[in-house]
Amino acid sequence: MNRKRMQVLYSGRVQGVGFRYAVRRVASGFEVTGAVRNLPDGRVELVAEGNKDELDAFRQAIRQSGLEHFIQKEEISLGEAENEFRGFEIVA
Repeated sequence: MNRKRMQVLYSGRVQGVGFRYAVRRVASGFEVTGAVRNLPDGRVELVAEGNKDELDAFRQAIRQSGLEHFIQKEEISLGEAENEFRGFEIVA
């Protein structure tokens, strides 16, 4: 399997609304590993690894989980998996 690493920087009203917890809940339904965390500038960073189709479906499921109205902008980058994650977690 050709695993990829996806980084998404979410802008909008994404902190203080349970965004990271909802993303972790959505992640449990997908074969992805990774982490989600708040950034000091008010954005949320998602880093996830898995096959590309699974990552794309995961990203769409995040929007469809009720979080879409909090998201103003998504900056997406894709690269090769680094295999640094064992599960999916919220980073403080």
